[in-house]
Amino acid sequence: MVKIDLKDRKILYQLDLNCRQSNTQIGKKVGLKKDVIAYRINRMKKEGIIKNFFTVIDAFKLGYSVYRFYLKFQDIPINIKNEIINYFVKYKNSWSVYSMSGPFDFGTVLWIKNIYEFYQVYDELLDKYGKYISQKIVSIYVQADEYEKSYLLINDYKELDRKKFTIIADGKLVEIDEIDYKILDLLALNARRPLIEIAEKLKISSQTIKYRIDNLLKSGVIKGFRINLDISKLDLQYFDLRLNLSEHSHRKHIVDYLKKIPYFKCLNTTIGYIDLETEFHIKDMESVIKILEELSVKFPGSIREHYFLRTRETHKERWLPEFG
Repeated sequence: MVKIDLKDRKILYQLDLNCRQSNTQIGKKVGLKKDVIAYRINRMKKEGIIKNFFTVIDAFKLGYSVYRFYLKFQDIPINIKNEIINYFVKYKNSWSVYSMSGPFDFGTVLWIKNIYEFYQVYDELLDKYGKYISQKIVSIYVQADEYEKSYLLINDYKELDRKKFTIIADGKLVEIDEIDYKILDLLALNARRPLIEIAEKLKISSQTIKYRIDNLLKSGVIKGFRINLDISKLDLQYFDLRLNLSEHSHRKHIVDYLKKIPYFKCLNTTIGYIDLETEFHIKDMESVIKILEELSVKFPGSIREHYFLRTRETHKERWLPEFG
């Protein structure tokens, strides 16, 4: 665990709200000069607390669907496991790739244009590595609701105002051109990339870049600019709590209860896997179990079964298929 003070936490919180804020803007909100803000951000990058600044892009609006599968391995050599991981890290349409502990060992989420494209990837995987896979689960993403990193300011957050954004597969498409896509591609893993740098790479004016980014925000293609943290350095872990419900009509009430918890990170809505998929940045398994116990008391008889997954390592997270 790396030591950070309240000012550091406030800076991280502001960067998660909008990491394209200038150091001057952040400084006014935190109460520090811009040079001090720059120093602290650079220090936290060197210490590995800040991994990168990423752009939240709603690729549903660009005509993509989202498919995910979980795998349980059996008798798999480490080199073969690494082959599978590296394949999906390099696959240009992978949204996230991660190793887990719990009922499954590996998960990947893919941006896909059509179901046959997904089948080809899935079929090739099974042809090549099927003998090492003892169990597999496929699901289709419908919606993802992301919440603010309120745990950064645990004593100063608003329970009822935590949702950061939603992406949803509602079929509402936005037309963008190649220049827009290239801008998104450049911002995907470096949301603080300066306008002038993007302009130089694309050989158009920085004013045009700003105009296009503003339009991508207005259309909802860009949902926000956030920070990716190494939460282990904050003494936190990444846990998933998966619930199947006896009373599906209670789902909304359970979510309303969960979203007040400052460690609640994300709610995923999927078809074909589980009723309620929740993600937490939280201290340990005991803390997740406590939340489950609270749910059982608050909503008796609503939860039919549950299980836990812990993300041990995220190998890739990119909210847009790579350009080209």
